[in-house]
Amino acid sequence: MTNLLREAITRAAAWQGVELNASQKRLAGVILDEIGSLPRVNLGLPMPQDSRLLRIAQALSANPDDGRRLEEWAAWAGMSSRTLTRRFRAETGFSFNEWRQRIRLLRALELLAAGKPVTAIALDLGYDNVSAFIALFRRMFGTTPGRYKI
Repeated sequence: MTNLLREAITRAAAWQGVELNASQKRLAGVILDEIGSLPRVNLGLPMPQDSRLLRIAQALSANPDDGRRLEEWAAWAGMSSRTLTRRFRAETGFSFNEWRQRIRLLRALELLAAGKPVTAIALDLGYDNVSAFIALFRRMFGTTPGRYKI
């Protein structure tokens, strides 16, 4: 979110009444223009079709903080880690670790929307430290989690 958009929304949030005056209508137009120029972020995450991989994906969706290593997930699904790696990328377009990071970030968005503190989210989702979580969030969404929730 740009500073201009943030300030325009802050000003618009204080408006009273139902009818907009001429300057409010212009500001509303600026808000719409700014929103239209924001980069698009695809929040969807493809699920694998292979039943073994789907089982892993569903387990991670339910518990994104699960810290099992790739080798442990492969053993749990009854396949080699190499097969898991190859099939996961073929079916989702992401490496296993990229997919896991994205499912954690999607959960982070839900928790931010619910008002949970950034530090608690990072620790709940299995990040070793808050800085690592913030850096990944910024790389993915272009802003920090603290600014995102404003």
